Amino acid sequence: MNRRRLLTGLIACPACAAFGNTAFAQQAKPKQAPHWSYEGNTGPQAWGKMDSASRVCSAGSQQSPIDLPTGIRAELPTIRMGWKPEAFTVVNNGHTIQCNAAPGNTVEVGGARYELLQFHFHTPSEHAVAGKRTAMEVHFVHKAPDGTLAVLGVLMVAGAANPAFKAVMATAPAKKGEAKLASPLDPAAMLPADRRGAWRYEGSLTTPPCSEVVNWYVLEQTIAVDQADIDAFRKLFPMNARPLQALNRRFVLRS
Repeated sequence: MNRRRLLTGLIACPACAAFGNTAFAQQAKPKQAPHWSYEGNTGPQAWGKMDSASRVCSAGSQQSPIDLPTGIRAELPTIRMGWKPEAFTVVNNGHTIQCNAAPGNTVEVGGARYELLQFHFHTPSEHAVAGKRTAMEVHFVHKAPDGTLAVLGVLMVAGAANPAFKAVMATAPAKKGEAKLASPLDPAAMLPADRRGAWRYEGSLTTPPCSEVVNWYVLEQTIAVDQADIDAFRKLFPMNARPLQALNRRFVLRS
């Protein structure tokens, strides 16, 4: 954990800036940030060669996403939600659809409080379970005052419509840009009813600069969303999931 705290402190400002140009964005993007994508010459295999800040994308040992194993059974701290309905700003940043949050939405885990920065989506899911990925995944990105990051991941499958996700997709710009939701949305509507089961592991951002400063919590239960809304997202982003990364010597805990 000391290593991770050191890394968090060293990259706190650069990482926050990088989030603006990646899936983990809320701050302004860095000047002349290198272009990256999910395929071709600027795809994941090239991320580690883009600049010095992104070298960890290929050299790191705690990269995300991963194929979630059975895991070590443990009594994990309860994730206490302090979110509230908000008319989020919905952004098409060229890599995903992202909803930026105003201050005041928090979660508490093990006595630590994190503020919700934003949530965004991937297709297919970035994490896999027993080698299988679901249709999509939503990531709720939080940050503590000391710079520690906590990301809550929820796997999404085709099924009944989810009004919250439907509202996001109805508002999402077709090109780079942003739009405001017409009415407040409760982000908790995109969480499963049973939130007790979860995987917990130490990992990284899943986009450049792939910094290894993320505490991941991936819920065991999935949520259902309308296939039409999945198709609408895929029309904008046919594929925006990083390949699975090696677990190496990490422990994955599971409640």
